[in-house]
Amino acid sequence: MPITLAPKNNISKRCITLLSSDKLSKLMNELESDRVEKTIAVNNTDKWCEAICAFANDFPDHRQPGYLLIGVDDQGNPSGIKVTDQLLKNLAATRSDGNILPLPVLTVQKHLIKDKEIAVVEVKPSDVPPVRYKGRIHIRVGPRRALANESEERILSEKRTGLAKTFDARPLSDCQIQDLLLDLFLTTYRTNAVAPEIIEANNRDITEQLSSLRFFDLHKNCATSAGALLFGKNPLQWLSGASILFLKHAGKKVTDEVEDERNFSGDLLTVLRELDAFLPLQIKTKPEKTSTLQERVVRDYPPEALREFLMNAVMHRSYEATAPIRFYWFEDRIEIQNPGGLYGEATQENFPRQNAYRNPVIAEAMKVLGYVNKYGTGVTRAQDYLRINGNPKAEFRFEATYFLVTIRKYR
Repeated sequence: MPITLAPKNNISKRCITLLSSDKLSKLMNELESDRVEKTIAVNNTDKWCEAICAFANDFPDHRQPGYLLIGVDDQGNPSGIKVTDQLLKNLAATRSDGNILPLPVLTVQKHLIKDKEIAVVEVKPSDVPPVRYKGRIHIRVGPRRALANESEERILSEKRTGLAKTFDARPLSDCQIQDLLLDLFLTTYRTNAVAPEIIEANNRDITEQLSSLRFFDLHKNCATSAGALLFGKNPLQWLSGASILFLKHAGKKVTDEVEDERNFSGDLLTVLRELDAFLPLQIKTKPEKTSTLQERVVRDYPPEALREFLMNAVMHRSYEATAPIRFYWFEDRIEIQNPGGLYGEATQENFPRQNAYRNPVIAEAMKVLGYVNKYGTGVTRAQDYLRINGNPKAEFRFEATYFLVTIRKYR
């Protein structure tokens, strides 16, 4: 009986289809193909990730899962490896460590065949190809794995048009190439997202390059929502809620006097940079005695926690909504409210263990730009920052149309 790996934050419920022993035996006995790869390597992360990336790209367009069989030799025989909990965790971590972008949808299972253990990674085709591993696009060409050339990359980009389900990957017909800050894409984003040798060999025009990273729709000849948000000269022209409203109140109520008001808007990189510079200036510090002769400097809020919650709001908000992210600073607390409730498999009961991404292209961009360290851990890290600083745990309110986090002041 196959065993599905337990950590819910690493595996999407949508893709859990327990592989039967009969089907697994058949896959093992087949020659390697564009849907099956076998290996006896138990610690070759690059090989695993390249295979996962290739299956996610589904270049032959099977629209069926691909399988990485670990512990199976070229002849289809179990090699006798030990499938430990650590091996399963390492395989599951390939989904969330941010090296494969956009995030792949996969399951990790443990099987027993002929009294020998096998690990199976089932990978679903991506809705938003092309998928990259460390800036390179891997595909399956029959039984072998290869790096996609420019023609193959274009095919993957064009295939996305009929598959894209998320708002950030959809075309914005009014946002044309001249409405984008192309230098920002070329000098800042592309250098972080694409491997240097791929850039060096690049002969494509700018629209094809943008399309390959899901920022432009070649069929509609316009930017996607993510492209407008990341590189638009004026994103509010197309995404009227794409801003962060900061209000600092003198008291504890929204009706109290406003001491400071700011509106952060513009291309996303500018907004994130401005937030990074702004947050530390708002934090107050004071000395606190720890003993008769010693004292420490304490902060009313740890800026690292506020940053995590704000990045979370930017990544997960609904950009179809016209309301901004609301960042309200009160005398005794901070409230961050973003439009759009919990998404996909995430529920009030499993939050924050379960993650689902409303905006996978924007999430990828924030990882590329260094504003996300590892997927699925931001809320946990923020809670740790609050605990270390002495603040109470953040509180969450889940509504159908918005998500609210409240951070209480230290003492």
